[in-house]
Amino acid sequence: MASKAERTTQFIIETVAPVFNKHGYIGTSMSDIVAATGLTKGAIYGNFKNKEDLALAAFNHNLKQVMGAIARKIEAATTPLEKIKALIDFYRSYHEFTIPFGGCPILNVGIDANHQNPPLMERVMEVIQKLQASIVLIVEAGIKNKDFRADADAKGFARKLFSITEGAIFMTMTMNNSRYLLDATDVLEQMLISDLL
Repeated sequence: MASKAERTTQFIIETVAPVFNKHGYIGTSMSDIVAATGLTKGAIYGNFKNKEDLALAAFNHNLKQVMGAIARKIEAATTPLEKIKALIDFYRSYHEFTIPFGGCPILNVGIDANHQNPPLMERVMEVIQKLQASIVLIVEAGIKNKDFRADADAKGFARKLFSITEGAIFMTMTMNNSRYLLDATDVLEQMLISDLL
């Protein structure tokens, strides 16, 4: 059972994660954090070294929600082809999925942290590399078991899938129109055929 201090730390993270995700590191003041949690600055700083430490914990919390949902979707599929299709399908409703916690944490924090918060930016880059590496492993497994062409470019496919998806997420959020993600997932399904099959 979690201690009172652990429960307080978790409460702070869960409460401020959407605030940081929506308003960014610089756009979120300590007053915003105090107002959201109902705790004093002392209570906040009793659980976190500084605002940057809290922002990183908030990002990791939001990321865990996204990564967990992606993992469940992929793990439910059995073949590499089905896993890639499941990943593409996940992004069809990604905008709606991320609304409760303020949008895509990778995109939001990546834009916010670039040139302003090196530790957060480093974490975003690490996550992107990890996600792309996961896609590469799925494609390589598909090549090995002959689901995919022997000459398929696993790394190139992973880069394209991720960059098309994140670009479409940006446009969907900016224009508040899910059509951008739906169009992008249609393109990804065609790319799956042209690049892998």
